[in-house]
Amino acid sequence: MSNHTVYIVRCHDGTLYTGYTVDVTKRLATHNTGQGAKYTRARLPVVLIYTETCATKSEALKREYAIKQLTRTKKEQLIQEGRSSHESDQ
Repeated sequence: MSNHTVYIVRCHDGTLYTGYTVDVTKRLATHNTGQGAKYTRARLPVVLIYTETCATKSEALKREYAIKQLTRTKKEQLIQEGRSSHESDQ
């Protein structure tokens, strides 16, 4: 079973990039070797700052689109809330 994951990376210039993958580790490596999205190629390195797992590819792609529609401020809030919930899990 695949993990359908929506992720956000912070680029070297401070911008945020949102994407979808089934293998976060591999996708992050792809971005950082300059083989990923055109947007991130000019903004290396990128650092993974947020992940969200979805049950299906369709759900993940819809969530990716929804996150991409958010303002930067809302994305930063989502990231902070994600950190808080992960910290409370530990």
